[in-house]
Amino acid sequence: METYFNIRYEMDKAAVHQAIDRQLQRQRPDYICVADGVILNIANRKPDYLAVVNGGMFSICDSSYVPLYIRWIYGKRYQQYCGSQIFIDIIRKKKYRMFFMGTSQKTLQVLRNNLVAIDEKIGGMTFYDLPYRGVDEFDYKLIAEVIERDRADIIWVALGAPKQEIFMSKLKPYLNRGVMIAVGAAFKFYSGLEEKRAPQWMVKQHLEFVYRIFSEPKKQLKRCSWIVVTLPGLLLGEWRRKHERQRNHDK
Repeated sequence: METYFNIRYEMDKAAVHQAIDRQLQRQRPDYICVADGVILNIANRKPDYLAVVNGGMFSICDSSYVPLYIRWIYGKRYQQYCGSQIFIDIIRKKKYRMFFMGTSQKTLQVLRNNLVAIDEKIGGMTFYDLPYRGVDEFDYKLIAEVIERDRADIIWVALGAPKQEIFMSKLKPYLNRGVMIAVGAAFKFYSGLEEKRAPQWMVKQHLEFVYRIFSEPKKQLKRCSWIVVTLPGLLLGEWRRKHERQRNHDK
């Protein structure tokens, strides 16, 4: 686990899954953030949100560009691990009881049907839609009671950033166990109803943001504009941190 751009990342996929198993063995609740460019940007503009993102176990890197930035600055090679990928990786393990939370009941029902084709046990798991409301307006105690009765190991949260990360941080004190993972649009991707991920050739060429812009122009253009404005400062800040670490190491 290492800190880049002020976010605590776990870049090793195997280590991510090992950490989940260790946390479940401890019988203690916690959460994992899936940090894309939007989360990186907001976290570095809003200290309270950065504290939420770093308040869980760690973040995985859902940005294809962050590994490029790290390679340019540090010469280290990492790979993206996006929310939709960790979601399907864990589904395919067929080893956890899971709780699916967020989006509409219609999306959840189609998602359930699609996932049952991978693991028939998912048919008996809970798909829990949340009402549309502000992050401070949820009854976290009630939600936690439903999850506790379910005895879920993995709790998937799909509310979109930055709401889902704050939601997990507020729910955590009411839980006794379980690992929450915020996966953004993964429910929509795997239901096939509302949103699809970019073709693999676009993902490999770091062009997924272009696909997202054409899919949701108003929402994504606003997000991308913030990233463009703040990116030079983020890169400069990380470059300075690199040299500061080197100076401290050489002392």
